[in-house]
Amino acid sequence: MSTTKRNRFSRRRMLERMAQIAAIGPLFKWTGSAQAQQGEVTYGPINKYSAPSKLRITDMRAIVIASGFDFPIIRLDTNQGVYGYGEVRDAAPKGVALGLKPLVVGRNPLDITGILERIRPYAGHGRQGGGYSAIDMALHDLNGKVFGVPVWRLIGDKKFSRVRIYCDTHGTTDPKHYGELMRKRKEMGFTYFKMDVNTRWIGGGKPGILDDYGVPTDKGIARACELIEAVKDAIGWDAPLAVDAAGLGVTRSPNDAIRVARAFERFNLAFLEDLFGTGTGFKRWRWYKEVKEATTTKLLTGEDAFGLEEGFKDLIDNHAIDKIHPDMQTAGGCLETKMIAEYAHKQGISTVFHMGSSPVAAIAGAHVACTLRNFEAMECHSVDYLKWWQELITGVPQPLINKGYITVPDAPGLGIELNEPVVKEHLRIPGYFEPTPEYDQVRFLGPGTRGPWPHYNRDGVWVNEETDDY
Repeated sequence: MSTTKRNRFSRRRMLERMAQIAAIGPLFKWTGSAQAQQGEVTYGPINKYSAPSKLRITDMRAIVIASGFDFPIIRLDTNQGVYGYGEVRDAAPKGVALGLKPLVVGRNPLDITGILERIRPYAGHGRQGGGYSAIDMALHDLNGKVFGVPVWRLIGDKKFSRVRIYCDTHGTTDPKHYGELMRKRKEMGFTYFKMDVNTRWIGGGKPGILDDYGVPTDKGIARACELIEAVKDAIGWDAPLAVDAAGLGVTRSPNDAIRVARAFERFNLAFLEDLFGTGTGFKRWRWYKEVKEATTTKLLTGEDAFGLEEGFKDLIDNHAIDKIHPDMQTAGGCLETKMIAEYAHKQGISTVFHMGSSPVAAIAGAHVACTLRNFEAMECHSVDYLKWWQELITGVPQPLINKGYITVPDAPGLGIELNEPVVKEHLRIPGYFEPTPEYDQVRFLGPGTRGPWPHYNRDGVWVNEETDDY
């Protein structure tokens, strides 16, 4: 090769190399902060009425709807007229969310994880997780409206369009009556069922049912089996039936729980719930593991657990249960619940949602559920006042629960709006999203509200009273 040709190729390579260095040079420039290195956050495409970079949360307000477990619903307002709804865990005080108001007002609601990181130290198990979870939900509703996409699209891709609902029911000591109550649930279109079996319904006040420690005797366990068998006969032995055993009195030791779980094996239950009670019972993963290894009855717990690391990781890592049972209003809202369920999926554990809340939270749960690969069903605890419960929201087809399923909305955000006239009929506390200046400082206030609400009691009578079996 001649010297002239060799020099020409060398010069070309030199120019190409210089262009490459010029293009990547800014990547190595130190700017003093991660945000500066990565550049300003940009958002788009977006709704025309919203300017995301200038969007700010201006207020948090709340209402409380009267129910068996009252429904505290929050609304995050912004400086551009966009707002988002969230719901605190049922029966929790609205203050568990409103107390966090000064930590979120003034923030850009599109910074979901940044806001959640700021309020996470104030979250906890049980109802204490309700504030964090409600704010997460409201942020996702708000973001979906800004970007013009449904909440499910913000957190994943849709695996199915309808979410199966499992229905709870009143308890009774009479097996025949219990079966009749559940048969009516089936006539309403439900296809997945749950019943309570506790010391009250097995006749705990009668001689020989419980021992001196309140644990069911063999006679008590046999009585529990009579109740379950009557319900199975009423709904069909092929229909999924779960049993809530939180009040069955077997929280003293794994051995008591093993006796019960083995006695229930012949019913092939969808799951046996909360053997060691609600509250902090989920922390007894070693006991759950011991029971699981001794029975074929499928075990489930988790409704009062907050967070993957804080609440669910030990249960999942140790394969202590067959199914997890997060309540989105405690577990951490959309993002955290999605993370918990996906982690469980990797360990071969399926997900069932606990839900005792209003249609606002139920729709949020449906958005998350439809993105999961291991989802089974979500609870409805409002079957005895289902008509007005469903009418609390608009924007979705009615009835909301149709043949045992909820259709997941595809409209922006949660895809719903509150039905103001119906909501106002059922307020526990007068006032519709009134200003909350009293929450300008971080605080947590007292117990939740309680009182009468319109519903059918276990005798099928429409009443407006507080009943003792909720």
